Amino acid sequence: MGLIALYPGTFDPPTNGHVDVLLGTLAFADTVVVAIGVHPGKKPLFSLAEREAMIAAVVAEAGNGARDRISTTSFDTLVVDAARKAGASVIVRGLRDVADFDYEMQMAGMNGTMAPEIKTLFLPASPGVRHITATLVRQIASMKGNIEPFVPAAVAAKLTKKFAG
Repeated sequence: MGLIALYPGTFDPPTNGHVDVLLGTLAFADTVVVAIGVHPGKKPLFSLAEREAMIAAVVAEAGNGARDRISTTSFDTLVVDAARKAGASVIVRGLRDVADFDYEMQMAGMNGTMAPEIKTLFLPASPGVRHITATLVRQIASMKGNIEPFVPAAVAAKLTKKFAG
């Protein structure tokens, strides 16, 4: 079966930064489960089905057998419970900057206490995508700005359509 890594996030929308971390994870994991967080108290821009479809489109474009090694799931539980359910021994978290590191270290500590058998691996985003955040992408899209440098083409099309009205 090999190493299974869980890559959790809201992916609202999936950005080039997310894709960078996802493809980077394939360098060491045999299988990557993209776990889309669903939080009852939050109202995402895109539905779960839309986020799953966008991730599927991104994976299809990735090539190199990525489609056979990446799957998606959703979770509304603790991330360690989602990792256990997926059979993952590693949780992958992308890092853009020091603020991400501080927050993610706290989360890794809490998760490590709750599930010591599941390790957290930090994967730094490539320099060309470190500045990208889903929040900023949504803001730019809502103001009819050019989002093409920040998201895959399939995601840009969905965002443009979402804000067309």
